[in-house]
Amino acid sequence: MNWQPYAVGLAAHVTHPGSPWWGPLTTTPRHVFVKRWFTPGAGGWQSVDGPSDEAAWAKAAYADTTLVTRVGPVHADHTEPGQTFTGRPTSSSTLPSLVVSMLEHGRLTPGVRLLDLATGSGYSAALACQLLGDDLVTTLDVDPYLTWAATDRLDRIGRHPKVITTDAGRELPGTFDRIVSMVSMPRIPAHWLKALAPGGRLVTTIAGTGLIITADKTDDGGATGRVEWDRASFMTTRTGEDYPPALNPLFATAGTDEGEVTVSPFPVLDVMQAWEVWSMLSLLAPGIEHRVGTGDDGSRMTWMLHPDGSWARARTEQGERTTTVHQGGPRRLYDILEQIRWRWLKHGELPVYGARVTITPDGETTLSRGGWSTTL
Repeated sequence: MNWQPYAVGLAAHVTHPGSPWWGPLTTTPRHVFVKRWFTPGAGGWQSVDGPSDEAAWAKAAYADTTLVTRVGPVHADHTEPGQTFTGRPTSSSTLPSLVVSMLEHGRLTPGVRLLDLATGSGYSAALACQLLGDDLVTTLDVDPYLTWAATDRLDRIGRHPKVITTDAGRELPGTFDRIVSMVSMPRIPAHWLKALAPGGRLVTTIAGTGLIITADKTDDGGATGRVEWDRASFMTTRTGEDYPPALNPLFATAGTDEGEVTVSPFPVLDVMQAWEVWSMLSLLAPGIEHRVGTGDDGSRMTWMLHPDGSWARARTEQGERTTTVHQGGPRRLYDILEQIRWRWLKHGELPVYGARVTITPDGETTLSRGGWSTTL
């Protein structure tokens, strides 16, 4: 494949010739790291084989898009082209612009030791090696196949960072000046701070939100920083082969149970497309599963489901602005959402983006801005 023109096109889309990332983007063959991937379809996720159609492979590999490489416990590399699987994505080659954005937040300068947390395809480690040199880059993932495949693909392009198979929820293997996580966490683990060198910098996202946290280590072993104004969302860390199953039994209950009925003055909101609202809600009530749909009559519908058994169903009829809400379980999830929306209207924004971040040495993370604060 004559991939270099495609890589230049990707670099032009992601950055500019004066950026330190221009060189890594134009000289790293992303297609080597993603030979097979999954595309969504009506029946699930369908396996695509890159080498069988080089034009389509180049178009996909050098587009600024995420390519899903694992669904549930199934790696795309272990499938036959055209096979379809159901489940949730459990690994991917993240869109290059987001990879570069996270690395930029890390403020990588010559001589810093980087931990690229969540190897995935190995592409982020390859970019970092181009900038820092192999000896200064360590990358890790919980999945032994991913680390094996990434090692092989990195070797093919002449890159040899340290690749480790381990769980990010356990003690990290070494001391680093920068930790950049391409996977989200519910809170900052204390052992991440322990692995961060004095004055080191941490970049990560918070699970279930679109929040990027950057924080610099302080003399007491904690860290301070902020929630960045741009946004990102990554898969959450996992310890097993797959994530817990979706809340389908609770969804069935939420679809038929009358519950407690109220009327909202707001139309139905696709929460996960409203990043400020989604992030604020996830901080206040983490773990909500959101679903959206359309009724037979064309009405807009949304469901909120929580592992504690709480549920909400909301419907906005065609031509109407108010919404009928049904809720059940131990908590009223839609009421929490309504409080956030009222605050949003009253202040014209929510305090999550731009919030100050304070992390204690044991990982307790507090976000605060304009008189508002919450501790993860």
